Amino acid sequence: MEIAELYKLYKQYPEVSTDTRNAPKDSIFFALKGANFNGNEYAEKAIDSGCSYAVVDEEKYATRPNIILVEDALVTLQELARYHRKHIKTPVIGITGTNGKTTTKELITSVLSQEYNVVSTRGNLNNHIGVPLTLLRIKKEHEIAVVEMGASHVGEIKFLSDIAQPNYGLITNIGHAHIEGFGSYENVIKAKGELYEYIRGTRDGKIFIDFDNSLLREMAEGITSIYYGLNDDLFISGKVLSTNPYLEFEWRFGGKKNKVKTKLIGDYNLSNALAAITVGKYLGINASLICKAIEGYEPTNNRSQLKKTDKNMLIIDAYNANPTSMYAALVNFDHMDVSRKVLILGDMKELGPDTDMEHQKIADYISHHNFDAAMLVGDNFSRIKTDIPRFKNMDGLQDYLLSHPLQDSYILLKGSRSVQLEKCIDLL
Repeated sequence: MEIAELYKLYKQYPEVSTDTRNAPKDSIFFALKGANFNGNEYAEKAIDSGCSYAVVDEEKYATRPNIILVEDALVTLQELARYHRKHIKTPVIGITGTNGKTTTKELITSVLSQEYNVVSTRGNLNNHIGVPLTLLRIKKEHEIAVVEMGASHVGEIKFLSDIAQPNYGLITNIGHAHIEGFGSYENVIKAKGELYEYIRGTRDGKIFIDFDNSLLREMAEGITSIYYGLNDDLFISGKVLSTNPYLEFEWRFGGKKNKVKTKLIGDYNLSNALAAITVGKYLGINASLICKAIEGYEPTNNRSQLKKTDKNMLIIDAYNANPTSMYAALVNFDHMDVSRKVLILGDMKELGPDTDMEHQKIADYISHHNFDAAMLVGDNFSRIKTDIPRFKNMDGLQDYLLSHPLQDSYILLKGSRSVQLEKCIDLL
């Protein structure tokens, strides 16, 4: 079936699903494949559960008139999203970066939702499947879309930009992450810069940029830019007032100052908040509504969350970790004016040949700063040289915490999602 024909069906049934467990009635089911599943096997179940159509790419599963056979279901989903994007006028803000892109996306969405009908990426569904699904959620009534784009190799942001066709671009930062997939830090820069390159090639495209990031400024040369940062003469400027433990800051626009008390942990979140303020002010949101939106935002899913238990105060940042975000969390924690600071850190993943070196640097940093206690978890940390207690997995850490209970402490939990540091929360 041609994309134009499929698009006509989509206009009739504008809900798309890739999971029969969450397939709305009258939606179109796309049978995607993964390492451990074949969506084609669920096509009939999708129809039986209320989907109007199913799209499959294996002939033996095209058993009904409303089960459509295509060459590749994933490619068809992506092409449908691209076709839809070409036929809607809704402006799109594309966001990428090494750290903070999900928080920034959610802050921008919160700010813009004060006065606009906004659609944005759900959670961190920011890959070659998530971006098309986000675009296919854009309806006529939506006034703006905020689309997060992630990447683990060169060319991925270019591919996603060609689908999303953003009018505005924002790179939060560029750090050392996914080196295993990119091959080098230089390739990380190249990959993230693909968003700027797309904007550069569009008519009237603009970017929002952290002026304090000299690398981003250099990459953005020649593109219409709206700046935010610490300097007074920018479109939006700001400064940290306190991070003990929540971030409080001041931001300025047109000479007027505004104070914000957030529910975010860490001064590194200032740039994320300023990015959201910049987008909001540029698109006409009232300052008081911007402050309300940012103060009302609460992080979820183990991202910079503060949790008080019967025994301790936990700073839970256990969704993701790379050298850049790990150092930022450690520096912020080191500067916090609280008593008895304890670290529980998990491995950083996908660092390729830099793995041992980067984990050693973290251990060395800890050893040279005044933390009251520290524990390291994972195979990567287990290989380095340090006197800090180390555990190959969470079972070992949990046994240790049972015999060495912690109390009356501020505890930072930071690590990659696969380490599952959240498993020890009940012991803290």
